Amino acid sequence: MLTIACARVRPEEAFTLPAARIRGDAGLDLSVSRYAMIDRDQVAHLSTNVAVALPPGYYGLVLPRSSTLWRKGLYVSPGVIDNGYRGEVMVVVRNESGKPVVIQVGERVAQLLVLPLPAVRVVGVDALDKGTRGNLGFGSTGD
Repeated sequence: MLTIACARVRPEEAFTLPAARIRGDAGLDLSVSRYAMIDRDQVAHLSTNVAVALPPGYYGLVLPRSSTLWRKGLYVSPGVIDNGYRGEVMVVVRNESGKPVVIQVGERVAQLLVLPLPAVRVVGVDALDKGTRGNLGFGSTGD
């Protein structure tokens, strides 16, 4: 089992450890530590008051919870947490609901996935093989 150290960033604010609600869930829910009111079409940075120490060989991916867009109308921007980062995990959202949205302290808005980080070596080449799709891009596989 992988162990992740989590620390409170500001002692005076709410603090909820990232946690999976159901055993076996891929994501660890991230809760908001400050009240926020987000106007329509506004982008906001939501505080979690959590810093994490991911072990070497792993990175974190901040992703939306499915209910955040469905119930609140908030689009959560994905973000990467490198294993050397020790600052606060923030959640960037955009209000797509068409009306102001209130986020209460302790509300779960995003999730943190902890994933293995493969060693990658990048090499320059003169040309690539054709692959199975060639250079066909957006919409090339149909509707």
